[in-house]
Amino acid sequence: MNDINARIISALKEVLKEKYDLDAPAGILTVEIPKDPKMGDYSSTCAMRLAKTLHQNPKMIAETIAEGLREKLPDAETIEIAGPGFINFRMKKSALASVINTILDAGAKYGHNNSGEGKKILVEWVSANPTGELHCGHARNAAWGDSICRLLEASGWDVLREYYVNDAGNQIVMLGESLIARYFEYFGKEYPLPPDGYHAQDVKDIAVSIAEAEGDRWLDADPKERLAYFMAEGKNRELKKIDADLKLYGVRIDSWIHETLFYENDKARIKAVLKRMDDLGLTYEKDGALWFKSTEYGDDKDRVLKKSDGTLSYMTPDIANHVYKVERGYPLLVDLWGADHHSYVIRMKAALKALGYPADTLQVDLIQMVRMVEDGVEVKMSKRTGNAITIRELCEDVGVDAARWFFVSKDVATHMDFDMKLARTRSNDNPVYYAQYAYTRMFNILHKEGTPEFRREDSYDLLTDPHETEMLKLIAEFPKTVAESAKNRTPNRMCNFCQQLAREFHSYYNSCRVSDPQNPELTNQRLGLISAVMITMKNALDLIGVSAPEKM
Repeated sequence: MNDINARIISALKEVLKEKYDLDAPAGILTVEIPKDPKMGDYSSTCAMRLAKTLHQNPKMIAETIAEGLREKLPDAETIEIAGPGFINFRMKKSALASVINTILDAGAKYGHNNSGEGKKILVEWVSANPTGELHCGHARNAAWGDSICRLLEASGWDVLREYYVNDAGNQIVMLGESLIARYFEYFGKEYPLPPDGYHAQDVKDIAVSIAEAEGDRWLDADPKERLAYFMAEGKNRELKKIDADLKLYGVRIDSWIHETLFYENDKARIKAVLKRMDDLGLTYEKDGALWFKSTEYGDDKDRVLKKSDGTLSYMTPDIANHVYKVERGYPLLVDLWGADHHSYVIRMKAALKALGYPADTLQVDLIQMVRMVEDGVEVKMSKRTGNAITIRELCEDVGVDAARWFFVSKDVATHMDFDMKLARTRSNDNPVYYAQYAYTRMFNILHKEGTPEFRREDSYDLLTDPHETEMLKLIAEFPKTVAESAKNRTPNRMCNFCQQLAREFHSYYNSCRVSDPQNPELTNQRLGLISAVMITMKNALDLIGVSAPEKM
């Protein structure tokens, strides 16, 4: 929260206590920037929100509050009442401009805040099966999750970034069998490729690599030993590629948790969870299977934990996984899953609630589908390989910055079309180019030959142009925007912020002369403003994993 915003809220609290002996409930004392600058620099609707509590006309409440504020808020030039009870503040220019030195002092840390208060949170995302390359569907998940983590970390949360590796199911067996088939093929031998196996080029490439390194030693090996080797080798190599592609994409993973962990020591962790559920009376047997009474916790039907043949359902090790997350000291869990997991969210929340964890322990963002579009036509396959477009191919095609921006800019709860042609465009029609170009212009202003070196000032009272005022208000709101974006897991707000700041700056650039030899004092103050705006823009772009280029 910026200093002005905080000072207004603090003054509002004091006035309400003095005038009404009221400690305002959380969420009542909100202060926002009005859409119409004619209304003022800041506005509060608290009088209207307090009308029911105080049993008074909101306009009368607003007038009473305003009267008390005029003494307690010397930074305000005017405090006026509008409409049914809006309290509008127009601040002194010196108060608005004070944020410049705050930003210059904070530098790359500007926007960081402590709204998370050091609380632990575990974010698990991507978590694609290690049976092939990450594609564009994973790219949306990866960009959104990484941006959430960046925002949480900047807001003082203790974040663990985790990838859950599904490596204990039949899909890994099919990967091993597919690799063996291609390995045999390399040596001109026959081995049946499973109908539901993996046919992609990367599986062929891994098999060839193994053949070149190991020779034909696996052709006559014990089938069980051979399958175990190819399963492990295939999984490990796919994971290395996944990790490399995520790093190329600007995504950092701190922890890789394997599903096989829960099968170690004779399924010790899974058995412990099942015993705990049994002790709590949460399970029953029917038709030779073990069931979870999930309907008692909001599910539409009870769920199988162990099938009649003794094998576990997918849900069982997943429950153990989420319990293990909490046991490691993370009371708040966030998962990013595909939109087809809607019913699975209900049953996983039901399991944790049944085990005694708070209802909000697990929070899930469902990622809707994305269509890759070019010239209005859906593009499903890579032109080079004929397979689904991978993250690496997308980054090589449109660039990491454009890929991340486009995926983060739209709320993941909505379907989106990714316009590949627009993402490649180097013009103001491309939103990421528009924002980055603003940063480049700022950098060029400050480093242009002949531009005087900026000298820090105690006051920036000459910054009176309307565009300057709007930029000052925007950059002052940045820490608050970061905190709210982290709390609500809405990194798309950072894209909106960058667009708004870029729009104000481009308008300012086209209407005002920053460097004026005839007015060195104004020039210096404007250079200070540009420096502060540039720092803010770079920090905002970084929170969504987009670079701030000095040249374009």
